[in-house]
Amino acid sequence: MFDSLSDRIEGIFQRLKGSGKVSEDQVEEVLREVRLALLEADVHTSVVRGFLAKVRERAVGEEVMKSLTPAQHIIKVVDEELIGILGGEHKQITYSPQPPTVIMLAGLQGSGKTTAAGKLAKLLQKRGKKPLLVACDLQRPAAVEQLRLLGEQIGVPVVTQTGMTPIEVATSSFDIARDERRDVIIIDTAGRLHIDEEMMAEAAAIKEATNPNEILFVADAMTGQDAVNVATAFLERVDYTGIILTKLDGDARGGAALSIATVSGRPVKFASVGEHLDSFEPFHPDRMASRILGMGDVLTLIEKAEEAYEEEQQAELEEKILKQTFSLEDFLETMKGLKKMGPLQSLLGMLPGMRSQLKDVEVDERDLARVEAIIHSMTPAERRDPKVINKSRRVRIARGCGRTPADVNGLLKQFEQAKVLMQAVAKGGGMPGMQPGMGMQAGPGMAGGGGAPHRAKPKDRPKKPKQHHKTKKKKRKKK
Repeated sequence: MFDSLSDRIEGIFQRLKGSGKVSEDQVEEVLREVRLALLEADVHTSVVRGFLAKVRERAVGEEVMKSLTPAQHIIKVVDEELIGILGGEHKQITYSPQPPTVIMLAGLQGSGKTTAAGKLAKLLQKRGKKPLLVACDLQRPAAVEQLRLLGEQIGVPVVTQTGMTPIEVATSSFDIARDERRDVIIIDTAGRLHIDEEMMAEAAAIKEATNPNEILFVADAMTGQDAVNVATAFLERVDYTGIILTKLDGDARGGAALSIATVSGRPVKFASVGEHLDSFEPFHPDRMASRILGMGDVLTLIEKAEEAYEEEQQAELEEKILKQTFSLEDFLETMKGLKKMGPLQSLLGMLPGMRSQLKDVEVDERDLARVEAIIHSMTPAERRDPKVINKSRRVRIARGCGRTPADVNGLLKQFEQAKVLMQAVAKGGGMPGMQPGMGMQAGPGMAGGGGAPHRAKPKDRPKKPKQHHKTKKKKRKKK
């Protein structure tokens, strides 16, 4: 979502880092460029003005000017103010002391509201809650069916009453929730292609009848300035408590995400970052600011890893790596865990400095499927000890999965490289062949990938010519 904005801001600060002391003129030049970058990203003009005023006030102060690293100070100021316009601290859902907790979703048609309801239900389910979905978007029959199918996929019941008004459907869900011991009710309300009185009146009536603990406004992050206008209109009529930003994985400019929290005064609580039902996460302003400034998001990456791997699995895997008993079966399990964590390109982008490195690199998700197919074509003995795989076994494995012996060879090489890298990381020694400030080379599964980085061994280094021996021999002949 923020690739274009991140590229601009990273470029601005890269030039700033090359300076020693920073003058007030340089600060003004940086602010002008940041202003252009934000406006191009479709950030609301009032938000841009307020943001730059705060940065200017802090960036030209004595503390920064007298600092030994003024460039770093300015970047820190921009980071902190960016967190501010994104909403400050992460805000959690407010649960009712007496279940069920009622969460009502509101927004325009096409903003991803129904899908967001399903994703939110799945996220709460992971947290040990027992959600109940309620289909109150009776203006669009497809919305009821869509929510019912989403409920089936995640194993969550859906209230789909016929012959009732949306308000009656919403209130009837309380009895169903108590009977089925469901502790969270998620109400999907009707939307329109534009703001109208009927939609607003219906949303206000459902709010009045259900008295929700949370009202979440669902905004499409790709709609730019219009999302801010819609957010303001809903705030006046429904007075929501938080925001869900959808389609944050899109390629639009994404200014809505940087504007909506400031303009509405309400926190962004969740973000939809992909098409899969798992691609839904709590919104952390500090982590999002870090991503925009190209500093990665390691905390989210760790949380995703903890969700995908249980603590015992992690400990067992680390022990196998250190004892060099890591097998192809373990490699396959690791691959499956990566798939649970989300798109590989997105995961790598969470590593500091990697987003710009991956700018022109394509990570093919199908490579994971190919790896699985090859490993599944092996016998259990071959998976445990790949050294037994000779030429004839390679031919048999390739035939069994519809690949070539060269593909099998490629996988075995990748596996050996992965073992070396994992062992180095587990021991805390860093990645072999990597020097401070070096970027990671494209690896297997990436366009232009050439395997693991190469480290020159002593025998690879050219020997010095022994000219001095020849000179001595010539002198002896003259005598």
